[in-house]
Amino acid sequence: MDYYVGLDVSLRTVAVCVINADGKLIFEHSVACEIEDIIECLRAISAAELRIGFEAGPMSQHLFGGLRAAGFDVVCMEARQVNAALSAMRNKTDKTDARGIAQVLRSGWFSPVYIKSREAHALRALLSSRKAIQKKCIDLANEVRGLFKIFGIRLPSRVDQGSFDERVRPLIEADPDLSLALLPLLDARAVLYTTYRELDRRVKQAASRDEACMRFMAIPGVGPIAALTFRAAVDDPSRFTSSRTVAAHFGLTPRRYQSGEMDNPGRISKAGDSDVRATLYSAANAMMMRSVASSEIKSWGLRLMRRKGRRRAVVAVARKLAVIMHRIWADGTEFRHEPLRGAA
Repeated sequence: MDYYVGLDVSLRTVAVCVINADGKLIFEHSVACEIEDIIECLRAISAAELRIGFEAGPMSQHLFGGLRAAGFDVVCMEARQVNAALSAMRNKTDKTDARGIAQVLRSGWFSPVYIKSREAHALRALLSSRKAIQKKCIDLANEVRGLFKIFGIRLPSRVDQGSFDERVRPLIEADPDLSLALLPLLDARAVLYTTYRELDRRVKQAASRDEACMRFMAIPGVGPIAALTFRAAVDDPSRFTSSRTVAAHFGLTPRRYQSGEMDNPGRISKAGDSDVRATLYSAANAMMMRSVASSEIKSWGLRLMRRKGRRRAVVAVARKLAVIMHRIWADGTEFRHEPLRGAA
């Protein structure tokens, strides 16, 4: 008889629940969140076949790879759908969550989550590190600005991050009181900014070495950050059967609520990876507002902006960018700035 295994994963432990095809409880246990311990626990279950399921989370990549390598049938489930099912349960514990996950797996009422490659996660880690250091540099610069105001010193509204140190350091060193408090802060920011520059160089280098990213960057407004972010998020273009579904995957399509006579289209769903969505929005905004290169998609966006407003037009262009970037990646084609002659 086939068994269904639900795993409720936390940082330290994993609750294991096994049910049969009729939904009857067969086995429950709690083990350490280590691949070897989970495999040992599952090997002790006598069954013709085990199907293992858990909801998507920070440990998904590690668990999926380890259990798949051990020969198990593993599926990672969409977290929102699992949470919706578990919310109907009266008590929330690790044990009851594992039971609920096993029942969801048995019913088949879930969407499997694509597990990205190790390369994609490595690129994402590089982008996240760059973003984190950049944010800390900006936070420290704003802290210096705020402390300056107490002493009546007002910096220009815009100071380039690269020249911030040379603009501010002479002002601090001229005042002994400011030097005592702010020089260590400025030194810390200088170290962080050097680290940021190195990470930024590595991101651009990684984008320049990737063939797909080079084709992405031929699109006006799409730079190394946008190209590499999209590359890491999609990982494998063949996992999308249609390029139009890519925009929906990243939450760039409108929600819709329909019931009887009511049919209300809403704002964009904002589902999926928020970093990809924000990056595509920035790329679309750069194409329409800063890029001097003309293209059919830019002309279409400018016409839409006159009718619908700037924000809606930028979102619409971001949605088209997601479709175009996936299509040129899947087909191995290049971006065309102008439509083909004779095309309708």
